[in-house]
Parts: sequence; C-alpha cells; structure tokens
Amino acid sequence: MNEYQIVSLVSLLGFLILVASGFRSHQIGLRRGFFMAGAWAGIFAIVILFIDMVR
Repeated sequence: MNEYQIVSLVSLLGFLILVASGFRSHQIGLRRGFFMAGAWAGIFAIVILFIDMVR
C-alpha cells in the first residue's frame, strides 16, 4: 500500500464520518439511510447507462 492509497482511505473514512453525522443530526434512521443510498445508486446507474447508450 503506497502513500496515495493511505490518503485515499483516510479521506474516505472522513467522508463516511461526515455523512453519518449528517444523518444523525437530521435524525434519519439506518433503514431509511440505506433506502436513500440505494435510491441514489440507482439514479447514478440509470444516468451512466443512458450516457453509455447515447455514445
């Protein structure tokens, strides 16, 4: 593991902490959080597939 991968892992952990604290401050439960994450993943997948089809 080189220094760039370590920096990437540390920043990813920081982003995860920020997201978790945002969910906690807005009192969003774990189940609803997973549902929202799945919805966003689906939206991004649809957009990526659409862009791939247009090319």
